[in-house]
Amino acid sequence: MYYGEIKDCDIANGEGVRVTLFVSGCTNRCPHCFQPQTWDFTYGQPFTAETEERLLSLLAPEYINGLTLLGGEPFEPENQRALVPFLRRVRGQFPEKNIWSFTGFTYEELLTEGSHPRCEATDEMLALVDVLVDGRFVKELKNIGLRFRGSSNQRLIDLNATRRSGEIILLPDRKRGI
Repeated sequence: MYYGEIKDCDIANGEGVRVTLFVSGCTNRCPHCFQPQTWDFTYGQPFTAETEERLLSLLAPEYINGLTLLGGEPFEPENQRALVPFLRRVRGQFPEKNIWSFTGFTYEELLTEGSHPRCEATDEMLALVDVLVDGRFVKELKNIGLRFRGSSNQRLIDLNATRRSGEIILLPDRKRGI
């Protein structure tokens, strides 16, 4: 897996102060994507053991709320396979921090047997993520007033509550700055 960027103090891609990993590779290729360079699976730098150590070090300060994955597309099968072992390490080392992931796929697509991007790593990756921001960006549905997403078809899914209830539970849609 490759990644395009690491942000060590991000407040735009999840609640609180976060470490954000922008992975490379995306087959969705949404029109008007804000990072089309990340569609290329070899954009940026290889995700190595040193990269993992750097991210774990960046996650260590108490003021960091958690890790956010975006891209590119974290749920491309090859990215899932690389991310799951790393996310296990994050959970083991920082059980109090949360993990968010953005995806252009819907939660339902991720659960559908035989669909792209579902693979042998999908269920475990979903189990390691606390909040899933799902759905492709749709320019016609763009709304700059939404929290942590660009278009109104995208959802902020509380995966912990969803797993407990057996139905999709969304995070409350508070206004920015409140």
